[in-house]
Amino acid sequence: MTNLEKLSNFIGLAQKAGKVISGEELVVKAIQHQQVSLVFLANDAGPNLTKKVTDKSSYYQTEVSTVFSTLELSAALGKPRKVVAIADAGFSKKMRTLMA
Repeated sequence: MTNLEKLSNFIGLAQKAGKVISGEELVVKAIQHQQVSLVFLANDAGPNLTKKVTDKSSYYQTEVSTVFSTLELSAALGKPRKVVAIADAGFSKKMRTLMA
């Protein structure tokens, strides 16, 4: 199993634990309220969404990862999504080690 597959599984696990915020508006709000420590943005997301999420994240100093495509991110969550935020420090730390 590759690290990307493990990362995908961890996103699903975090979702089951209720530690995932998904959807553009909810993620942007969560970034503004500094409730998230890691954001996954699909590497094939549209330019408007990409700009909005990266600008907010850089302003609030939140890490953004683009290792997944829309298809992979949607598969990990079981629903169509282009942007996902992880609202748990433990999950975020483990995910960072898998991305390194």
